[in-house]
Amino acid sequence: MRNTQYYVALFSMGFMLTTFSVFSQGKSATEKDTMLCVGAHWTEAQGREFLAEMRKKYTTEAEWKKRAKEIRAHILKGAGLEKFPKKHPLNPIFGEKRIFDGYQVQNVAFESLPGVYVTGSLYTPTSSKGTLPGIITAEGHWSDPKDYGRYRVEAQKRFASLARMGAMVWSYDMVGYGQLADFGWKHTHPMALKQQLWNSIRSVDFILSMGADPKRIGMTGASGGGTQTFLLAAVDDRIAVSVPVVMVSSYFFGGCICESGMPIHKSKNFQTNNVEIAAAAAPRPMLLVSCGGDWTKNNPEDEYPHCKYIYDLYGKGNLVENAHFPSEDHGYDDSKRAAVYPFLAKHLGLDVTKAMNSDGTLNEKGIVIEEQQALYSFDAKHPFPANGVKTNDGVVW
Repeated sequence: MRNTQYYVALFSMGFMLTTFSVFSQGKSATEKDTMLCVGAHWTEAQGREFLAEMRKKYTTEAEWKKRAKEIRAHILKGAGLEKFPKKHPLNPIFGEKRIFDGYQVQNVAFESLPGVYVTGSLYTPTSSKGTLPGIITAEGHWSDPKDYGRYRVEAQKRFASLARMGAMVWSYDMVGYGQLADFGWKHTHPMALKQQLWNSIRSVDFILSMGADPKRIGMTGASGGGTQTFLLAAVDDRIAVSVPVVMVSSYFFGGCICESGMPIHKSKNFQTNNVEIAAAAAPRPMLLVSCGGDWTKNNPEDEYPHCKYIYDLYGKGNLVENAHFPSEDHGYDDSKRAAVYPFLAKHLGLDVTKAMNSDGTLNEKGIVIEEQQALYSFDAKHPFPANGVKTNDGVVW
């Protein structure tokens, strides 16, 4: 089902972006606004034209590598992460493990910055041999309290299925979502993009600290989670496999402040779009998942061919794929998961038979859908730390 709330929010958020003080460097409102690419910033024709023009600028592997380096540098500069803050000890807080059929779940919180906690749940197989591949999952703007982020039925099925397949899965809250929203964190904060990207970088640190195979780290997410997937894959080459779902578009730049509220796409002398950002992961394996009901409707004709062109420059065109669902809408529903599981299994060494039947249908029987509060990191036994930052404005970089 199409996430109507998200579609409505795209337009209201785009308006809100122009009212926020996104920069703290004293730039004028006019200059600031012209550097932001919000929502459907271009028409479909303009997005297509941009890709055609850019293709002429990189005709060799070396030329694309130079462009990709510029894209990564611009994302980090635009997000205010040109120079990383000191990596503070993670100091994880672990909850009790809950054992289910073929997988187990443990709530965790760790510090991405002093007192800034990233909350989530770690899903692992109940039986495994050797070092596990890791999968980081980011969630989009499903913000209805009854259908919320990583707590959604679809999301929990995905995490548990991937764990059953043999992966260590880290599912974490986006900024201002989940339990920390109750404390005072806001998703619509001007620095949400910066904080969210940094939390993603530290999530790689966390899953590696838990013993995940450093050569087999994957990431996936839908909608705004798809944005986080291709942003992290672009700036952090520890992501070996990426699967951005229903988000890579030549003309749509993301309608939330966490996606386009900082100048990561444009400056006075630079312009990129989400297709190039996604392709910056080349030649690491990538699956673009798209559908006919949103801004990814043109993936088979526009976005995927451009990405494949870039992968072909490396001689690795077989490492990028597109799973397109022309009659479906925005989301990470059954058919999309059925396309993603085999791709991740192939490139991360997972056992897809633990999540799919021989006829290609999903086998997610026995997965327990937990109540939202059961997935919270803080409770009576694990209280929110005294040094914990309770609002976005309390962050010290």
